[in-house]
Amino acid sequence: MKKISVVMVIGIFLLFTIFKTKAQTNTAWQTKAIETYHVTVAFTKTTNIIFPYAIVSVDIGSRDVLAQKAKGVENILQIKAAKDSFPQTNISIITADGKLTSFLVDYDNQPSVLNLALTGVGRQNTISIPSENINQEQMEHFAKMAAESKAKTRGIKDKTFGIRFKLNGIFIHEDIMLLRFNISNQTNINYDIDQLRLYIRDQKKSKRTATQEIEILPVLVQDNTSKVAGQSDNTILFVVPKFTIPDKKYLAVQLMEKSGGRHLELHVKNKKIIKALLID
Repeated sequence: MKKISVVMVIGIFLLFTIFKTKAQTNTAWQTKAIETYHVTVAFTKTTNIIFPYAIVSVDIGSRDVLAQKAKGVENILQIKAAKDSFPQTNISIITADGKLTSFLVDYDNQPSVLNLALTGVGRQNTISIPSENINQEQMEHFAKMAAESKAKTRGIKDKTFGIRFKLNGIFIHEDIMLLRFNISNQTNINYDIDQLRLYIRDQKKSKRTATQEIEILPVLVQDNTSKVAGQSDNTILFVVPKFTIPDKKYLAVQLMEKSGGRHLELHVKNKKIIKALLID
């Protein structure tokens, strides 16, 4: 009789566990369909899509479509066909407000619309990506504070042919880091910026091992410019996710001149990063 009672108790416990697990399984995953926007592109024309916030990431479903951010502007995506009459594909864009927007892309030799603008209100075809980062408005506020701060970071600079490039401010606020760059043009020839990019690199390259390079993409660029006029200087501020640099690595900041040879590069070690000044 005791054996039967024990068996019954075990059986009831197992049934309860199964039902509980099934109930948890049924409620653990929830899906939400996201309707996509539709856009047509041509081989000889460029389509412009304007977003309310800076573009952080772009993923293209096929090499038949070319896409790039407009130079000097962070919230405009330019797309066009790489070849005629390609099969339907898609493109996904993540913006700084934590939104994922999806487009279906078709070929059309004569698109009826070449410029699209997505307003920040009522964007039904987007989904928020969970994030603990502060929002765009707050980032812009702290970026302005960092740009106007009189505090300076010293010793990180490079110069060539009358161009001086330096990182003169490293700031931190919760999960974001703010990097303030100054570009000074001491010549009479305008300096056209081709790119300003950040990488974490290995200090030493070994012939037997692959060199690892990680690019750090800004979530916001304040006072972005494509040109530093002769006998003038500009300050550009990058807002990036907070980071530190692993051992035997450094942060490389590349400034490249468009159609020119005045290229500069800064090397930043972790001892400078960990001394970031608090912005609050």
